[in-house]
Amino acid sequence: MPKPTDAGGLEVAPYRAALNRTIYLLDRDLAPVQKVRAFVKGRAILDQLDPSEVEDRARANTLTQLEGIGQSISAVVRGAYGHGPTSYLDQLEEATEIPLGLGAEIRAQLRGDCHSHSTWSDGGDDIEAMALAAKALGHDYLVATDHSARLTIAHGLSPERLGQQVAEIAELNRQLAPFQILTGMEVDILEDGRLDLPDDFLRLLDVVVASVHYKIHQNPTQMTKRLVRAVSNPNVDILGHCTNRKILSKPRKPSQFDAEVVFAACAKFNTAIEINCRPERQDPPDDLIGLALEWGCRFSIDSDAHAPGQLEWVNYGCDRAAAAGIPVEQIINTRSADDLIELCNADSP
Repeated sequence: MPKPTDAGGLEVAPYRAALNRTIYLLDRDLAPVQKVRAFVKGRAILDQLDPSEVEDRARANTLTQLEGIGQSISAVVRGAYGHGPTSYLDQLEEATEIPLGLGAEIRAQLRGDCHSHSTWSDGGDDIEAMALAAKALGHDYLVATDHSARLTIAHGLSPERLGQQVAEIAELNRQLAPFQILTGMEVDILEDGRLDLPDDFLRLLDVVVASVHYKIHQNPTQMTKRLVRAVSNPNVDILGHCTNRKILSKPRKPSQFDAEVVFAACAKFNTAIEINCRPERQDPPDDLIGLALEWGCRFSIDSDAHAPGQLEWVNYGCDRAAAAGIPVEQIINTRSADDLIELCNADSP
């Protein structure tokens, strides 16, 4: 039997491989944060022990004697060593699978993901882990788009921290080549349509996603002007989750704006409309995807992942894009990394 490895191909103890996969699947399922954190904490507790002790405890069924290790974690670890059933992880694999329907052909042509978050802002894992997960899914690149500074609740990046992140990405790219991590940011669209980072910084990035995160129910006329000013900025490449709606457990009404005017501006200034694949967003709604298509807009199918398992959410967007009849050539992340950068730079000053 082959020895378990992590996403980077390095050999790891069976307990860690099993818990890594469990955490990945819980994230894929958008499980409650508290549940995910419990498994992350449990993994950290076991990491402090000698692997042989973890195996001995799994055999003796004494893992739950450790503070912070509950029945579910114990079951996963015991199963990893063959001292109990693997039903918990097996059921999680099956229950969280994201099937592909109409979008299978589009998914096969996606080369990367243009919207992702890491522990540099409000993500659940570091950039390397996100990149390795993207690579395992068959992507050629991942754009790191952590939040800008105004979103303090998400620990957004100041220009100084952005510079540090760019340096980290350069080093990771040397290690992970030919896979590429592209530099980027999800920059806040301020109330008047200005962006939460000076143009001098934005033009240094490979890909810029611009999104609204506050005052989302602004007066429709003001919101229209706000979005038009943002998407007409030559440094903005993608308009993120344009209606800001949420449709799951805590629904949120969408922002109101003149979509005809906003999408006309996106078409004129070559700013792509993001098909945000997060299950609670699925933004924009189908009718607005159709309207953007009528205007000839570009699109970007993005996971908006905040953890490795969430990168698989692009499947949802591929199905929606196929159902809407979006031609593959209008989806910017079906391009190679070099072609995507060239496309974005062509629209910058």
